[in-house]
Amino acid sequence: MDKLRVAVIGTGFMGAVHARSAVTAGAEVVGVVGSTPAKGRAAAEAFGAGRGFDSVEDVLRHGVDVVHVCTPNATHARFARAALAAGVAVVCEKPLATDVTTARELAALAAERGVITAVPFVYRYYASVREARARLTRPGHRPPWLIHGSYLQDWLADAQATNWRVDPVDGGATRAFGDIGVHWCDLAEFVTGQRITRVNASFARAVAERPAPDGTVRPVETEDGAAVLLRTDGGAVGSVVVSQASAGYKNALSFSFDGPDASYAFRQETPESLWIGGREANQVLLRDPGRPQAPTGRSAALPAGHPQGYYECFADLAADAYAAVRGERVPDLPTFADGLRAAAITQAVVDSARDGGWADVATDVPQAA
Repeated sequence: MDKLRVAVIGTGFMGAVHARSAVTAGAEVVGVVGSTPAKGRAAAEAFGAGRGFDSVEDVLRHGVDVVHVCTPNATHARFARAALAAGVAVVCEKPLATDVTTARELAALAAERGVITAVPFVYRYYASVREARARLTRPGHRPPWLIHGSYLQDWLADAQATNWRVDPVDGGATRAFGDIGVHWCDLAEFVTGQRITRVNASFARAVAERPAPDGTVRPVETEDGAAVLLRTDGGAVGSVVVSQASAGYKNALSFSFDGPDASYAFRQETPESLWIGGREANQVLLRDPGRPQAPTGRSAALPAGHPQGYYECFADLAADAYAAVRGERVPDLPTFADGLRAAAITQAVVDSARDGGWADVATDVPQAA
């Protein structure tokens, strides 16, 4: 079977991750588009891609099967829309869009045109995550009633640190929650099967001012962290704490989904294990595809003792997306519908943080996969 032809839009860290994952998943990266032609050419060389292109329109005319969008948040819709209009499959970084209206438009356009889409909620691909999901959905297992956790980073703990995400023009109205909190919420819904229906959020800043690209110092308008209470359609309550300015935490996503039969806890920085709490005994379950009833599929392909990491999860998502492009059925692929779901939760969190009190999550969006 011929390799799928892939284009990467974006030349930063995420562009490099997508390019590497595409190659690992068996595709050919034929082109890269940067914010300038020179950046596109330099990234193409660095990524081992075919060549740099001047625009997304140029690379679409060249003929590609999949476009990966890895640019600043506010530009996602433009590039995704161009690919969808051309009937080309899209893997778009989250957030799908910086507002729920645009996310709804993109999800509807993809569905109308029958185009395969994906949003990289890659933490779904850890085998330990899927182990928790499989156990929670076994017949007779009572669902969790308490859903809680955190996602903590420290890359903006330094007052002199900055990034395009700090500017709401490029990043959107929310930073910490919109950037990483949505990952946690996607996992909560994916693993438990419950939908978040209401939120009560507070935003905070660790740093009042940060350097701007032009050398000036500007007030910070987006949050460094958030604390969010939540309720679900399954009757669960819970909370998530999100931060990008907590010293010592690099990428510390964790959850605990607690029920009367068992509790399940996962830490992304030590993903080979799943803690299972019981009333009489606790256990730490290590990933092992050879164990009876262990999850199967791409996320469980590595033998026990060979750590599954972030790159493997990303490559597995790319492989699932490409399988869908080839016509295979891929039931757990996070699509634009899931990107819309994340946008709806994000909008409720932003509304709650702005107005105070509880805010309802929009109901006119699809159930996450």
